[in-house]
Amino acid sequence: MSDYRIITDSTCDLTQELVEELDVDVIPMDFTIGTDCYKDYPDDRSISPHDFYSRISEGESSTTNQISMVTFEEAFEPYLRDGKDVLYLGFSSALSGTYNNSVLAARELAEKYPERTIRTVDTLCAAFGEGLLVWYAVQKKREGLSVEETAEWAELNRLRLHHWFTVDDLNHLKRGGRISGAAALMGTMLGIKPVLHVDGKGGLTMIDKVRGRRQAAEDMVKHMEQTVENAKDQVIFISHGDYKEGADYIQKLVTEKFGCTQFRVAPIGPVIGAHVGTGSVLLFYFGKDRESGLNG
Repeated sequence: MSDYRIITDSTCDLTQELVEELDVDVIPMDFTIGTDCYKDYPDDRSISPHDFYSRISEGESSTTNQISMVTFEEAFEPYLRDGKDVLYLGFSSALSGTYNNSVLAARELAEKYPERTIRTVDTLCAAFGEGLLVWYAVQKKREGLSVEETAEWAELNRLRLHHWFTVDDLNHLKRGGRISGAAALMGTMLGIKPVLHVDGKGGLTMIDKVRGRRQAAEDMVKHMEQTVENAKDQVIFISHGDYKEGADYIQKLVTEKFGCTQFRVAPIGPVIGAHVGTGSVLLFYFGKDRESGLNG
């Protein structure tokens, strides 16, 4: 069986500690804040999460750029040249053109290295949910699955990866076209907090609107109760936009409700943070198929 390298992109929000633990490569995505340009590295060498969210809170805008085909080729080729196969697990194609660029790069490199296997998987996941799917893929690799088998496992199970999240500032969703300007204004005035999830196509869908941060957290855990499978045996991922107390509250609720003991908590990186803003909290776990779980 050929050796292979698992590669992902920085929208997965894996911390440097997790990157080293999992032994994966993370391709940094470019972003700007104000007039400054950065790369989103897992070790936060460009800008710390706190500094990023402080600038966002002060009114600076942030934009992101998808990873180019050339950057993918530069990330994949050294492993192919060394006789290894490549498995790339990428940001949902419903949210970015990044995955499509990885496919183009893989096609080019397949002609140059016909003896090697290059698999790209559209995870239909985002943020730390993408990171959690990468975490599971690494476990499958360590169990002895081949590059093809791990890719197939990811494609078969990606819709079991649930994403629930809430944002504190509705204007970030307005800028992303998820809600209207009038809805953002009215929601802000009334203290409305949306509860959203990533749907079966890998896009964002608003499910509930509640008042207050705590009610939003409790609503997320309610949805987890309806969709999770074997919660106590899972590693639960939680991320936050410079709002550790919100992540801690979610962890407390999940622990009390399900008896979970394994958690990974991390800041939301700047690429995802540019779209959800300061004060966001995200919850990720394995469960029923996303669509059947919501309807069942």
